[in-house]
Amino acid sequence: MSRIAFLLVLACVAVMAGWVWFHGEALPPVAVEAPAAATGTPAPPKVEYTAGPASADGTGKFFHGREIAQVMGHQALGWLERGNREEEEAPSRAIEALGLPPAAVIADIGAGSGYYSFRISPKVPQGKVVAVDIQPEMLDYLRKKAGELSITNVEPHLGAIDDLKLPPASLDAALMVDAYHEFSHPAEMLASLHRALKPGGQVFLLEFRGEDPQVPIKPLHKMTEAQARLEFEGAGFKFRENRKPLPWQHFMVFERP
Repeated sequence: MSRIAFLLVLACVAVMAGWVWFHGEALPPVAVEAPAAATGTPAPPKVEYTAGPASADGTGKFFHGREIAQVMGHQALGWLERGNREEEEAPSRAIEALGLPPAAVIADIGAGSGYYSFRISPKVPQGKVVAVDIQPEMLDYLRKKAGELSITNVEPHLGAIDDLKLPPASLDAALMVDAYHEFSHPAEMLASLHRALKPGGQVFLLEFRGEDPQVPIKPLHKMTEAQARLEFEGAGFKFRENRKPLPWQHFMVFERP
């Protein structure tokens, strides 16, 4: 207890003692608020999760009414590196649409096999790609592949399920490709992302279009623009645009004010 707090307690005791001596009865109970957090300490994110019966591809955990999907593990590396991915998702078009300056530092969150990370790295020759994943097996694969390709500006980084583990204001941009819908702690991850981005930093969110029944992806592994905006804007991000240059996916852009 600080000296000031101690003196305040003594003062309260003295007032109560005086009241009892003068009135012959105890003071009525007084509600005391907890002290505010220290200056500069961010308040914990407001988490609004609910639980319900899990669907076939879901976890039974809901965020803003959306059931969180089960995670695709490192065993699915083959699907991430499939030969027809360009035809289905047009990642080369998505990478061009990022419009990154050469010295940008961008995080590829849920980097997986590094499919996007290694294709972005030539676009930021004076910057780097922080390839974030929570699975050590994915990061081992990334390191091996970076060596094979002689790429030095892709930095594998182990995050946690509720924290990117990146320094504050260290990113110019962040990319999430078909990953966000699987985050088990989206509220905490959005708060962590908000901290890690510089003011004005952008988030590029690519998710299979939930509004489009013609997109042949399981429902829980798709998102609507309205749902994405609900979650990101609720976490303090500003929606900028949906560029829509891709065959199956939304290309949504958010900004940290």
